[in-house]
Amino acid sequence: MADPDHKAQMQRLETRIAEVKQANQPERSKIEEHHSQAHLAWRMVIELVAGIVIGFGLGYGLDSLFGTLPIFLVVMTLLGFIAGVRTMLRSAAEIQKEAAGMPREKNEE
Repeated sequence: MADPDHKAQMQRLETRIAEVKQANQPERSKIEEHHSQAHLAWRMVIELVAGIVIGFGLGYGLDSLFGTLPIFLVVMTLLGFIAGVRTMLRSAAEIQKEAAGMPREKNEE
């Protein structure tokens, strides 16, 4: 069994190691933070544009298949826009949770 003095020494050593590790961690520079924010912005833009393009492609394909040119094109493009906005909002909520320090949920819908 360990002496109480030995336990106290180990606790002080662990505390000191944690302090040194914390002091040696590099801080994120403004440039890195700026690039991170730009990456998040581009991710959201790409999600929105991808939804619109996929909706447009599906609508155009259905219209050429059925011979009704503007109907499915307009409907599917609007649905693609809505899907892109929903995906963008979900990403924004995820980013906000990470910024607040909350863990991400695996089965998020």
